[in-house]
Amino acid sequence: MSLSKLALACSVALGAMTLALAPASYAATDTKAPAKAKTAKTTKAKAKAPAKAKAAKPAAMPAEPNEEADEPDTTGSATTEFNCELGNKITIYSNATDDSHIALRWQKRLHRLSRVGTTTGAHRFENRLYGLIWIGIPAKGMLLDSKQNRQLANECKDAEQAKPTVATEAPVSLGVVKPAGG
Repeated sequence: MSLSKLALACSVALGAMTLALAPASYAATDTKAPAKAKTAKTTKAKAKAPAKAKAAKPAAMPAEPNEEADEPDTTGSATTEFNCELGNKITIYSNATDDSHIALRWQKRLHRLSRVGTTTGAHRFENRLYGLIWIGIPAKGMLLDSKQNRQLANECKDAEQAKPTVATEAPVSLGVVKPAGG
């Protein structure tokens, strides 16, 4: 017997067993004998109505964000100011005791972001509810909107990153090279 025939036979047997047990489970829940046929139909209709109401309800969605309740507490956090292109500004609050979360201030709103592991060594933090993604690399940071698939802020640099880089090449001698014979 092939594997597909065995799976088919098992699914048919399971379906038959489910159908055979279904009337017994309904009978166990209905303890009253119907007095009239009309009453029995009404009872069945009432029993089906809650099932339809449950099916009509969508899955529980997160509540609408509350401006005051959702903002993370930033007391005792280190603050880093970022200046981005196009005049955008971002403030990041990080806590030395919790490196798996940051608070990010973007457009007068404070958001809590959770660390997401990366293989590149970049610091990636996400807030899935609002679709915000902060990516920090040694040279700059950027803020992305995953819901609208676009950049919100790019070339974000803190005071240390904004300093001009100084070339560290070995000094070149400007001396005159004399020929070997003379």
